[in-house]
Amino acid sequence: MPTSPSDPAPAEGAPADLAVIGAGPAGLAAAVTAARLGLRVTLLDSADRPGGQYYRHPAPALGAARPEALHHDWPAFATREASLRALEAAGRVSYLPGHHVWTVVPDGASGTWTVHALAGHTPDETPATVRARAVLLATGAYERQLPFPGWTLPGVVGAGGAQAMLKNGLVLPGRRVVVAGSGPLLLAVAGSLAAAGAAVPAVVEAASYTAYAPRAAALLRNPAKLAEGATYGGALLRHGIRLLTRHAVTEAHGTARVEAVTIARLGKDWRPLPGTARRIPCDALAVGHGLVPQLELATGLGCATRPSADGTVALELDPAQRTSVPGIWSAGETGGIGGAELALTEGEIAAHAIAGRPVPAALTRRRARLRAFADAMAAAHRPGEGWTGWLSDGTDVCRCEEVPAGRIREAAGELGARDARTVKLLTRAGMGWCQGRMCGPAVAALAGAAPAPDRRPLSCPVPLRHLAALPAAEPAPADGPG
Repeated sequence: MPTSPSDPAPAEGAPADLAVIGAGPAGLAAAVTAARLGLRVTLLDSADRPGGQYYRHPAPALGAARPEALHHDWPAFATREASLRALEAAGRVSYLPGHHVWTVVPDGASGTWTVHALAGHTPDETPATVRARAVLLATGAYERQLPFPGWTLPGVVGAGGAQAMLKNGLVLPGRRVVVAGSGPLLLAVAGSLAAAGAAVPAVVEAASYTAYAPRAAALLRNPAKLAEGATYGGALLRHGIRLLTRHAVTEAHGTARVEAVTIARLGKDWRPLPGTARRIPCDALAVGHGLVPQLELATGLGCATRPSADGTVALELDPAQRTSVPGIWSAGETGGIGGAELALTEGEIAAHAIAGRPVPAALTRRRARLRAFADAMAAAHRPGEGWTGWLSDGTDVCRCEEVPAGRIREAAGELGARDARTVKLLTRAGMGWCQGRMCGPAVAALAGAAPAPDRRPLSCPVPLRHLAALPAAEPAPADGPG
């Protein structure tokens, strides 16, 4: 039963009503709303300040006077952050920044959950645990990268990474930056880089905006999104940035760092068309092909997944944001990539449902409208199967283990591998530091396999000394079904 706002804080060691993992838009909205509805909430996040990847903050030492200038819809974040601080001061929310959650395990007969985290930073991190009656996963997403010859050169960064450099460090990846890949993030990144002083010769978009035509109704139901897109388009015009659709960067050139990129026109399946290649000089390349939901905690618990319209895997959620595992909820990008506004909405819906309150109809309608728009974007920018045509056999696909495309093709063709796991066993692709987050989609594509959920008992590295210190009766982290 939820407690009333006047109830005292729980006794030390008593479980919270709700543990929220991730303080990005979804987690922040969920924590604030749940606390207002009477729940005692613990909010854990790996960063030192709330906001997630979307609302990044410049380092305090940089003395940024107007960090809001780097963000779209800053007030949506600022009002919720202020509410979080007030609720924390009132004892309604326990906010734990700098906590890297590595697993969530059930407490058996008690019906509660234990969240295991590492507090602080290597090498001085300390173990931390939080008990809660319900858990909401708001772990966000990370960038999807499709490799190409030269993508390991210095100066080649993720599109979201370039934006993070600007928001977090107030620095540019280079003076002349080509922005490439697929998805609406490219327009925002190009506009931000140009406004900060970089020369952006081109935005190279692999998809075509005509792909939105079959879902025009979803676009028309979201006039604010269309206006946002028009704003980005206006920024490209003001800064003289060319928008090249149905094109891709198929190779990066340079010695000490990237010096130029080759772009080529693509066919409908994203296969480069012969005779269309040309070079663009640059000293940096910001490239990304959308986002991938971060599901390690959820799949480790056995939560069911579904294929998304963009070719990634997302959680299967009911209308109240419940996962298939009782007591585990989710909001934001884990349920399918949809952007900050949708994440805020889903966080509020989940909070109402967890608190046992009716979900306001306005929230349900907004979610449906924004999800339809997100699905339209996902389908329009989904990578075509022919993109592997720009990979030479010598191109490293797994950067951590330096596994080239030729070895993966050999494993799939001559050795009979039919999924990314078997390729991993035969080639070591995906066994490095990132554990396949960077190369996973590419390895699966080269193996001819459909994307599959990544199941692992630990969602981030954990020193053995902390595992050894767990109580003997502590349940082992689940590895998920199958």
